[in-house]
Amino acid sequence: MYNIKEILKERILIIDGAMGTMIQRHKLEETDYRGERFKDWPKDVKGNNDLLSITQPEIIIGIHKQYLDAGADIIETNTFSSTTIAQADYDMQSLAYEMNVASAKCARAAADEYSKNNPNKPRFVAGAIGPLNKTLSLSPDVNNPGYRAVTFDEVVEAYTEQVKGLVEGGVDVLLVETIFDTLNAKAAIYAIKNFFAQNNLPELPIMISGTITDASGRTLSGQTLEAFYVSLVHANPLSIGLNCALGAKEMRPHIEELSSIAKCYTSAYPNAGLPNAFGEYDEQPHETAHIIEEWAKNGFLNIVGGCCGTTPDHIRHIAEEVKNYKPRVLPIVST
Repeated sequence: MYNIKEILKERILIIDGAMGTMIQRHKLEETDYRGERFKDWPKDVKGNNDLLSITQPEIIIGIHKQYLDAGADIIETNTFSSTTIAQADYDMQSLAYEMNVASAKCARAAADEYSKNNPNKPRFVAGAIGPLNKTLSLSPDVNNPGYRAVTFDEVVEAYTEQVKGLVEGGVDVLLVETIFDTLNAKAAIYAIKNFFAQNNLPELPIMISGTITDASGRTLSGQTLEAFYVSLVHANPLSIGLNCALGAKEMRPHIEELSSIAKCYTSAYPNAGLPNAFGEYDEQPHETAHIIEEWAKNGFLNIVGGCCGTTPDHIRHIAEEVKNYKPRVLPIVST
């Protein structure tokens, strides 16, 4: 069994790019999402990308392979919204567990094929755990600040089911990502820890990735980066990092700050710049990679890749630019 912790000591690892961006290239219609099994589903399901792991697994596996071809060491499962809470938008709560198993198996099949073909470059599967479309820290009703659309226990229950599916599908690590509300992330971490304890299983490594939403350098729920780090480091994660919301240029000062305070490994997967007026991303692969090369040169990085708008070309350029740089060395922390 390959040990990701040992490999992280040796080199900067590459995580994949955007799943949604690649799915959009297929220009899928409602019937494509439904497949035969869900042809009579009473609600529209177009846009439910996680469902494609069940109805169009060959498309999802194909996307994984494109990122592996581009040099990715870690590929994320297609499970950003595979919880009962998020799937309620499509009345597909009952399918959440199955989506996680199916998505994990898609990624596992692709990763194992590439690891077998090149044992010197093992590939890992990260079980993607998204932030949910409901938040524990903020009220959706401006007239009732104390109201919450969901409870902590409900979030834990949803995440527990997701973790179960991802683990049974064969992931190597669990990635709690795009965190805008640390309380949601704490529920995810609790669900993860509790799942392994209750089932008497060895824990998988946890990766944590937050999102800074604006120039103030805070998360949506109001934390500074340092506060975000301090409030989650108790999970003893493999890595803590940032993804989404910002392009590499805008993310740089935050990654520098994180690299100076984190006692664990650091990760970064920025968007392909900031979106234009049409919500599209214009930053070219060589531009993104050029910015990230400077991060690697300065020793900020252990894991790097791309988020919204990034493609296998972005990942290929990033991998090429950082391959000759040493990974960030973990600080010696006094106890």
